[in-house]
Amino acid sequence: MTYDLQARNRRYPLVEHFHTFQGEGVHAGRSAYFIRTYGCPVRCPWCDSANTWHPEHRPNNVPKMTASELVDLASSGRPDFVVITGGEPAVHDLRPLTDGLHAAGLPVHIETSGTFPLQGDFDWVTVSPKVYKDPLPELIQRANELKLIIENADSIRYWEDKLGNELTRTDRHVWLHPEWDQRDNPDILALIAETVRLRGTPFRAGWQMHKLYRVL
Repeated sequence: MTYDLQARNRRYPLVEHFHTFQGEGVHAGRSAYFIRTYGCPVRCPWCDSANTWHPEHRPNNVPKMTASELVDLASSGRPDFVVITGGEPAVHDLRPLTDGLHAAGLPVHIETSGTFPLQGDFDWVTVSPKVYKDPLPELIQRANELKLIIENADSIRYWEDKLGNELTRTDRHVWLHPEWDQRDNPDILALIAETVRLRGTPFRAGWQMHKLYRVL
């Protein structure tokens, strides 16, 4: 490792970390090591990772691990890349962790709501903006892909009004994911299907593929 001792000893609050495959987006189906940090100020009411922030679902113990420990664990499984997610991972200074992962030869992806500046060097940025806290314009511009959660009939129109031309750039994908509790709602599925059929690029129908495989 070429990063310094202080960086290696930086500790992060974690909910979980595990080796699986990426279940969403451009890199779906590829081997990935996930690092899920604790803490999120956005607090979406339908959050499927409520244990990362909700007081009623908080684990009895939120362990902390050093950047060095996480790098060693991620490296041991030889994944294609590492995904740092949350909660909202951007509330943490991730530079020691991303530096260590890169020193170990691992590409680093982040999944963020785009509400806080990124602290770290990332090879791929997935921004999933939420209506509960406005994303930063610079993060929307920086994103390699956008993931929109479609909660109701107005969701796509809402983001068109909010993001303007950033939503229709043809140099990246905009994934339309049904909010998981709406995954069997025919109106929501039809809205996504019709948007993709009629408008095409950059819109793509998204799904949480890992849940079909019953993996994390």
